[in-house]
This record gives sequence, C-alpha cells and structure tokens, in this order.
Amino acid sequence: MAGRADSTVLAGARVVLPTGTVENGRVIVEGTRIAGSAAEDARTLDLSGHWVVPGFVDMHNHGGGGASFTSGTVDEVLTGIRTHREHGTTTLVASTVTGEMDFLAHRAGVLSELVEQGDLAGIHFEGPFISPCRKGAHSEELLRDPDPAEVRKLMDAARGTAKMFTLATELPGGIDSVRLLAEHGVIAAIGHTDATYEQTVEAIDAGATVATHLFNAMPPLAHREPGPIAALLEDERITVELIDDGTHLHPAALELAYHHAGAHRVALITDAMDAAGFGDGLYQLGPLAVEVEDGVARLVEGGSIAGSTLTLDTAFHRAVTIDGIPVGDVVQSISANPARLLGVYDRVGSLEPGKDADLVVLDADFGLKGVMRKGEWIKEPQIG
Repeated sequence: MAGRADSTVLAGARVVLPTGTVENGRVIVEGTRIAGSAAEDARTLDLSGHWVVPGFVDMHNHGGGGASFTSGTVDEVLTGIRTHREHGTTTLVASTVTGEMDFLAHRAGVLSELVEQGDLAGIHFEGPFISPCRKGAHSEELLRDPDPAEVRKLMDAARGTAKMFTLATELPGGIDSVRLLAEHGVIAAIGHTDATYEQTVEAIDAGATVATHLFNAMPPLAHREPGPIAALLEDERITVELIDDGTHLHPAALELAYHHAGAHRVALITDAMDAAGFGDGLYQLGPLAVEVEDGVARLVEGGSIAGSTLTLDTAFHRAVTIDGIPVGDVVQSISANPARLLGVYDRVGSLEPGKDADLVVLDADFGLKGVMRKGEWIKEPQIG
C-alpha cells in the first residue's frame, strides 16, 4: 500500500552508496528526505536479502503507459510519468520528437508547467535539428538545420526548463547552436548525426557534452573513418547515453562503451515511447505510425526502430544479470551520472543524508520490489 514513510528505517539490505556497497546497511527516511539518524519511534522495515539503490534518473524518455510526452494531454503525460515511477524512475525528463516549430513551442509551454510543479525534471528536444541521413523515427519533411534563433525560440518557450537539445552539429548553424546552449547551461547532445570524426571533435570543443544514444542513428565505427563514435568515446567531456534493451545494442557494443568511456561517463536511458509499460499495438510517435510487436517498436513505413518500450528497472536487471556490469557501476550510470548532468545531484542520484528519499528496493535477483519518491511509497515492498 502506497503512503508517506514519515520516520522509517530500511534495515538489513545491501545499500549502494557513492563510496561502495554496505552489507546489512540502513537507510533512514524522515518525511521527504534521507536522514542521518532515526527518531525513537521510527518504523523499521526489514529488507534482509534485498538491495536498496538510488531512484533511477531518465534523461531521455518520450512517454509510457500509452501516453506521449510529445502530444498527450496533461493528464496523459502524468499517466506516462506515473508508469515510469512505478518502474523505479523517480526523476524524469520529457523528450519531444520532431514537429513543426510552433507546435514544439506550444508543447514546451505545456511541459514546462509540469517541470515547475515538480513532476518532470526538464525538457529534452530531440529534433527537428537533426540529419535527414540519420533521421530514425523522425519525419524528414519537418527536419531543419539548427538555426540558433530557432533553438533560442524553443529555449524561451520552455521558460528555463529546457535541459537538453539533440543536434546534428555538422549541419549549418550546428556549432553556433552548441555555443548558444552551452552559454545558457543547456546540454548540447550530439545525435541523429552524419558527422565525421573531425566535425564531432569540433562540436565537443564548442561545448557539446552528451552523445544521444551512442551507436544508434550515427555512422558506424570504421578503421579509416572512425566517425562520431570514436570521438565521443575517447573524450572525457562526453557522457554517452546507452539503451540497454537487447534491441538497440549488441552486448559487445555496450561492453565497448563501458570499457572505453568508463562507468562515470555512461548514462543508461530508456528512449521510451508510449508503449513502455503498456503493451504491443499501433501507436503514434509524433506524426509517424509505429507498430510495437514483441516489445519492439518500429515505424510502420520503413521499419526503423522507433524508440523503445524499455523501463529502467528492466535496464538495471539486464545490465547486471546479462551484461555483467558491476552493481555499483550500474547505479552510477542509471542514477548519479544523469543527475549530475541535469544539475540535480544535490537533491537526487545517491543515497545521502539531506537528499530526497528517492530509492528503489530490489530483490536478490535484481527484480523490482519497491519504489519510494520523496519519502512516499509509489510501490511498497511486500516483505515476508
């Protein structure tokens, strides 16, 4: 049963802290925050045999629960947010897809209100400033070069809640747009790009700091033309997004990214669309029709992968049990790193006194058992 934790001690679990994993650890919750000590009347919840990890932070997500962040009503967007919270994502950025500029500006206004009231952590504009050569599930006729004036229009429409823009920085206006975003503290992410290695290095030097779903929607790594992948992996200034759903990446590609970038430079994301946590069927991703079959989303026309149906609890489970990534590294990639990028690590992303009581309880096999957000059980673990 969901409800406010008030004064609660979560005891007996393996607790993953920034300094490492504590066996038979404790997390103390007072009201909405993690505390350093417990009240005398605190309730104790025995979580022996479980893991307690920070709430997940998803910086690239287009929807879920049957709802689209690009086109849904406020109530539908809230349904999508709630769906991902139930799967452990306690901090969420809403991503849009390519559309008409006026439509995207309007959506920015709608979504910014949800940021201001604390339901979202920000807005990510994926498109329309991307390459038609690597458009993926974006409408080609609506794509445009990254004109800094138009980037600024969307920033202004978002009223300070824009967190990230994905750009094909090799296009005219790309480098100037990166500089504009960097000057205003907004993440410039390189993605849906046909850039060369040299063009990618130029964009990084101009202030780009994120690779949008590395490997996907960009030229492959080649020995004479290393392209953007090599430039993004080798530069310590870049955090690489990875979609660990078993469809977007071969396990060897995921391992390559972790090996070369290191866990401190990986952000596990969902790139989820409406079907996440909802089911197979026909959907719309912006103006494009998408069919989801066996949990894989593809465009009806052309068959391109169209986002994912991933939730971050599944990504966590897969990263540990299938890919063999150490638990501490996964926690870093799924919570701490995106929180730092979004500028909210002072409040979320790790289990430390004073931070929001955002946490996930996992069983010994890394299955989701409980989710708490700001001291309130979204999903209360049923123990015993």
